[in-house]
Amino acid sequence: MDQPVTLDHREGPFGEVTLRRRGDDFEIIANGCFLMDTSDGRSERLLVRSALDALGERPAPAVLIGGLGVGFSLAEAAAETRWGRIAVVERERAVIDWHVDGPLAAISGAAQADARTEIVEADLVAYVREADVSYDALCLDIDNGPDWTVTDDNASLYSPGGLAACLSRLTPGGVLAVWSAQPSPAFEEALRTAGFTDVVTEEIPVRRGVPDVVHLARRPARPSRPA
Repeated sequence: MDQPVTLDHREGPFGEVTLRRRGDDFEIIANGCFLMDTSDGRSERLLVRSALDALGERPAPAVLIGGLGVGFSLAEAAAETRWGRIAVVERERAVIDWHVDGPLAAISGAAQADARTEIVEADLVAYVREADVSYDALCLDIDNGPDWTVTDDNASLYSPGGLAACLSRLTPGGVLAVWSAQPSPAFEEALRTAGFTDVVTEEIPVRRGVPDVVHLARRPARPSRPA
């Protein structure tokens, strides 16, 4: 295996973030934890594609992508003409720079130039709780999964309060999609407890280990009636 070469390393308010090249691929490391690379991207693309499929024939739906990462999810969204507004929330200035004028522009450059696309520099956890805007789909990929967060603060996104914020950020019938490096039955149950319906988990086989997954859930189209 090729040895990684560090291209950029920065300290920020949420810790350290590093861009490395390994052979022909690029890797993002956050606080010493491998986050993602450019070697595949199937599950990151599935995150967006599955959310769109779950929305059915809804016209020009708006999507929020949580985490710019290496850009696969954004590229997938921009390649699909059915999406209306495409917002990407990324808290690390370094990651945005690597896409704007760095090596990751090769993946996301066309998507960034799309008139539908907006990149918002903000902490996703705070944005979901505080932003005064709704989306038809939330596609979240800021950790290695609900059970394996990059920073301790991110855990609140998967808590009852965080899931309630996600639910309120969605339009009625809207879809939440959460990427994970491994299945999480406990998270599936947390989604149901938070009021989501149609909770399913889609798997993508990987070269080694357990499959990557996308957890999908829906905000009910109408409020449930009291018993």
